[in-house]
Parts: sequence; C-alpha cells; structure tokens
Amino acid sequence: MKSHMFLCFFLFVMSFTTKTVSPTTPQSSSYEIYEQYLIEHKKPDNETIYKVSKQLCWGCMAESLEFLFRHNLVRASKWEVPLMWDFQLEQYARWWANQRKSDCKVEHSFPENGFKLGENIYWGSGSDWTPTDAVKAWADEEKYYTYFTNSCLAGQMCGHYTQIVWKSTRRIACARVVCDDGDVFMTCNYDPVGNYVGERPY
Repeated sequence: MKSHMFLCFFLFVMSFTTKTVSPTTPQSSSYEIYEQYLIEHKKPDNETIYKVSKQLCWGCMAESLEFLFRHNLVRASKWEVPLMWDFQLEQYARWWANQRKSDCKVEHSFPENGFKLGENIYWGSGSDWTPTDAVKAWADEEKYYTYFTNSCLAGQMCGHYTQIVWKSTRRIACARVVCDDGDVFMTCNYDPVGNYVGERPY
C-alpha cells in the first residue's frame, strides 16, 4: 500500500567518461519520425516515443523500459533527443539498489561533491511504487524551476527534473528494489552528467 515517498538529488559539476555497452542506434522509421518531430519543433506522440524507447532499450526487462519511456516522455516535452538504455550503467544502478535493500536508506552512491554520474534516487513507503511513480515525482519539480533565472523556487528542489531533461545527457539506467522492510528504493544514473552550475538544462 502506498503512503509516503522521499526523493533526493545533489547538484554536482564533475564529468565522467565510461565505456558503454549499448544497443545500436536504431535506423527504423519510428526513430526517423521522432527526429522529424524534433526538427519541426513538435512534441512526438506517445506511441512514437514508446516505440523509440523500446528500440533504445533492446533486450531490456519491462521495468527498465518503463523507466526509459517515462524519461523520454519528459524529454520530448522540451524537444530533447531520447535517452538510450546503457547496460553497463544498469549494472552500477542495480549494485547500488542492492546495497540499499537491507535498510532502504535514502543515500546516494557517491559522496557529496564527488559525483561522477548523474543520479536521482527515490524512496516510497510500501511495495507498490513503480518506475512511473518515481519519474513523475522527479518531473513534477518542473513547476519549481524558472528558466529565466535558471534557478529553483526558494525552498524547493528541481534538480531531479533538470537532470532528466539535461541537453547533453544521452544514456541512462535505473534499478528498483523492494527492501527487506517492504518499502521501495529506486535509483537512476545518467551519462554524461548534467546539472552543471551556471548552465541551463535545455
């Protein structure tokens, strides 16, 4: 049963280069249609976004595709290119989620000011929380972000949202775990990292 959630994000300015094991960029008609939408400054329809996400997550489990699709829906609203699922990042995300399985502690995998990847984390009381819930909670921070000043509303967080739509981010992987106490912990990692101080997300 759902009751409470908590999400956390830190700002960081470090870059990171990694070897990735990713699917080949698709050349199918749906991807070309997606690109045409972006060229014409139109938001792609949900069906096209889903098809492209599925191609960019070839071989993924359903839960992974849900994470990716929901991220790409948010990015499409700002005409940003879709993210690709990265299987090496997935190993890292799953490692960290499993580290939190015993305590469900809302804790990042990197020390503060030591981030090497973008990272959003989420906690929910009860076992029913889904990838859609996590991405929606992060994306809902858009209302706290002001593009003109490139800042969050005083007393509010918006860094989860800006990382999702960050213009240079290309790869993502996430993991969800039901902790020993029955609650849910989710984490997503992004590469290249976003949220550089002084830069706008799009």
